[in-house]
Amino acid sequence: GTTLGVPSGIAAGAIVSGAYFGDKLSPFSETTNLASSIAGTPLFTHIQHMLYTTIPAFCIAIVFFTWTGLDYSGSESGDQKVNEVIGLLEKSFRIHPALIIPPILTFVMIYFKIPAIPSILAGILSGVVSGVFLQHSELDFPEIYKQILNAASKGNSIKSQSPLTDALLSRGGMASMLPTVWLIFSAMFFAGAMEGAGLIQEITKGILKYANTDRSLLTGTIFTSISANLISSDQYLSILVPGKMFKKSYEEHGLDPKNLSRALEDSGTMTSALVPWNTCGSFMAAALGVPVVVFLPYAILNLCSPIISLVCAWTGWTIRKKRIGT
Repeated sequence: GTTLGVPSGIAAGAIVSGAYFGDKLSPFSETTNLASSIAGTPLFTHIQHMLYTTIPAFCIAIVFFTWTGLDYSGSESGDQKVNEVIGLLEKSFRIHPALIIPPILTFVMIYFKIPAIPSILAGILSGVVSGVFLQHSELDFPEIYKQILNAASKGNSIKSQSPLTDALLSRGGMASMLPTVWLIFSAMFFAGAMEGAGLIQEITKGILKYANTDRSLLTGTIFTSISANLISSDQYLSILVPGKMFKKSYEEHGLDPKNLSRALEDSGTMTSALVPWNTCGSFMAAALGVPVVVFLPYAILNLCSPIISLVCAWTGWTIRKKRIGT
């Protein structure tokens, strides 16, 4: 995005939208599994039901970014920057078809439903092997081992003739993520204290007093999950606490549990990245180098999902009743 002259907020918003689209519909996503298990919905039933709200939000995001991107396409200066970066990459690295093996291996392992951690680890190790044999003319393994550890811990630094290329390829490794990790730990401690003191539960109980209809129950679920993101600073609690508190009410209203799991994801999962002090928001800001308040207006998928979910709640579209005998 920077190379083409696209403002950082728009580029980051597009990345966040795409990332959460994949995260929300992936059977390997922890939030997808958490929401379905809390609500008591079969995993793939949950994913299928989310398509009714996620696909419209995704289409809106595609239209927005396509329309916005037209303002930055065809720029001569942008093309020059792209060619400059490509040229420097070709000089600095060996571009080989074998470099596609790590992502292909990861996708294959995911396709065969191998757990996420082994799949990611296999992708990392295959990437290391590719780097060792393709980017080093001399195989000095002790030195290569040292470089791998330094890159993982301290990051990678590139010094070329282009400051833009240096900024794209230079990262700080695990050490650069320590401030974010500290913030995440702080948020988790705060969230645990909030839940342990029963504060979030009390707020939810107050909402349940007014949840007399299917419409109000779904609306209450959505706003409670969003509030939990704001108050507890943790994405998982925004799914876990409302899910536990509202599950019985959904049963009493005769609503299929997939309505609950979808509402939790549309609100809890999707808005977590939009809160600067939330663990997800802080991670996105650190990873992208863009403050949450800058990319928030452009995280179209995340903004549209809870709105579309509210529309479904108030119109009754795709709100399913539980079948008798199930």
